[in-house]
Formats: sequence, C-alpha cells, structure tokens
Amino acid sequence: MPEIDMTVTADDGTPLAGTLTLPAGPGPHPAVLLLHGSGPLDRDGNTPKLPVDLAHPVAGALAARGIATLRYDRRGTGATPGDWRTAGFTDNRRDAAAAVRALAARTDIREDGIGVVGHSEGALHAMALAARTDVRAVVLLAGFAGPGEDAFRRQGRSIVSSLPAPVRLLRRPLAGIGDRVLARVKRTRTDVARVAGAKVNARWMREMLVHDTRDDLAVIDAPVLAVTGDKDLQVDPEDLKEIARLVPGGAETHSVDGLTHVLRRDPGRPSLSGYRRLLREPVDAGLLDLVGEWLARHLTATTRV
Repeated sequence: MPEIDMTVTADDGTPLAGTLTLPAGPGPHPAVLLLHGSGPLDRDGNTPKLPVDLAHPVAGALAARGIATLRYDRRGTGATPGDWRTAGFTDNRRDAAAAVRALAARTDIREDGIGVVGHSEGALHAMALAARTDVRAVVLLAGFAGPGEDAFRRQGRSIVSSLPAPVRLLRRPLAGIGDRVLARVKRTRTDVARVAGAKVNARWMREMLVHDTRDDLAVIDAPVLAVTGDKDLQVDPEDLKEIARLVPGGAETHSVDGLTHVLRRDPGRPSLSGYRRLLREPVDAGLLDLVGEWLARHLTATTRV
C-alpha cells in the first residue's frame, strides 16, 4: 500500500499538505478524497485532544479494493500553513474542490473514477462537491439534511439529554445560554471573535449556520451512500430519510445500530465524555466494509474515457 506526499494548491495559493495512498499494482486507479469533521484536524482526522484516526483505516480498506485515497492537513494544522480559526466554511469547501481537481490532474488517477467520502463537516462539503463538480460517487458519514442552525440546535439538545440527570434539570437555562451564544456569533463581523470568553472561528460559524445542505442534495447527479449511527449525538439519524428523498436518483441509506458520531459502536448510553474511551477502539469494521464494497461497485466499474 504505497503512500506518497501530495500537496494541493488552494485557490489562494496555500499549499495543503497531504498524503495519497495508492493500491498495489499499475494505475491509473479510481480514487476518493477523504474529508474530515470540524476544527483543527490533520490529514488523519486527528486533533491533539480527539484522535479520531479515520484516514488510515479508510485508506487501507479502499486500497485493498483497488481505490486510492487522498487526505490533507487543514489550514493551520500539520504541515499546512495558516490559522484554522480564520478559515471560513466556504474556504474549506473551496479547498476540497481544489483537491478534487488535483486528483483529476494526476496520470496515476482515473479522471472518470473520482469519489468523495466526508465525515461530519466533511459530509457537508462532500454534498457540495457532488452538486458542483464531476465526482462519480459520494459517501456521507454523519451528514445532516437542513439548515446548519437547525442542526446546531438539535446537537445541543441531544448532548444535554445525554448528560447526568442533575445536569438535565438545567436544560432550559442551558438553552438560554446557547441562544445568547448564537446571537453573539451572528453579530460578529470578523473571522475570529471572542464569544463567551473563548476565541472562536466566527466566520466559519456564521457561514455554517446559514448553510442549507438541502440545496446541494437536491441537485446531486451521482450515486450516494449515507450512513449515520443510531447513537449519534451530533447528527439526527432521521435525516437519512430526508437525504434519500432529496437526492434526485435516491440514496442508499443505513442507520447503523450502536454506531456513534466518532464511528465506533457504543453498547451503553452514548455521551461526549465517552468519546475518549471509544477512540481507544478501531473504526467500526462493518462500516469500513460497507463503504469499501459500495465504492468498489460504483468507482471500479466506471467506464474509462
């Protein structure tokens, strides 16, 4: 499973440092772009405090099926320069589009066999790429259907509901705090702002809150696989029904028993505090098989041009 360094040049000239994993054997190969969730994530989907470590298992599962995988360090992380807090939601989308173009330009990659796999925020950008570029297959891991503000509020309610009973009694006061935080973010006009005492990526938040994924889902012209765990605290698995309804050609959807937002299964009551424990376990093998087999059907069978 050869791995090579690959730098994607963003629209503004920023070099996005990444890794391309190639299958064994001669090319050109079909390939996917892997897009991670929110925050200062490196090419493997990790932050110092939350090592999701999604890239290696995905790349390995796909290489075994003859598919290459590209992932890159987000701005201000790993070997990519910049500050992740100043990058907007739309900047992240443009960077992803530049990565698709870079893949298509390679002689060892099939231009007619490029797909995208997105997790969490990455799933939102995967929807946008499918709606606006010539990708041939789309995998949405924990992607929502609707306005970002609705998803943000639902996430807050879900997380509070997962907390111990004494804390749940504070649901209304906590909701009021959340409303004030959102109102403060909406009033900001800078890339970075201090909200509730913390420095936040304000432009990213403003853009995410008004982004409605239904607009992209309604014009996707590619096969779609959408997977969300039934124990996901951050995305409503019921959104799978809306995704299937909106995508013009339909979508294959799976609500996976026990699967959480960090793509590990939890036999108990899911909670944010349980993420560190779950992340000591590998990414769910059944999920990797599902994604790998689905992409092999939709990318390796693509007619060469």
